[in-house]
Amino acid sequence: MIIERRTSRRLINNINVVPYIDVMLVLLVIFMITAPLINPGQIELPQIGKSLAPPVAPMEVSIRANGTLTLRDRSVDGKEAQVTKTELIRIIKQKQSARPDQAVVIAADRNVRYEEVMNVLDVLQQEQVRKVGLLAKPRTN
Repeated sequence: MIIERRTSRRLINNINVVPYIDVMLVLLVIFMITAPLINPGQIELPQIGKSLAPPVAPMEVSIRANGTLTLRDRSVDGKEAQVTKTELIRIIKQKQSARPDQAVVIAADRNVRYEEVMNVLDVLQQEQVRKVGLLAKPRTN
């Protein structure tokens, strides 16, 4: 005769938290050991006595369609003065010796040949004029 045994399995409705506690304690030990080894970052805060100088407005060299050069210093008065290439170099070098951070921008008429703009850039580069750029008008759509 075969005796059939009935095994009654009970459902366990409790959560076993022992493994979670073990993991938590291991993480706690790791953080306690590594926390003193981490160096906090140094932050350089600005000081009250220092003030930032506002940027100097650039000098604007304009090349007209007829080939004439004009110079406008926006940091002083903004008046345009017609100059030759030698006068242009002399004035720019004089003003940049007083203010070395002042930039020079070249604005050319749309009808000016590209070669004329490159000639002015070349002359400025040969005379070691610093901070030279091109001025362009943004498109309006």
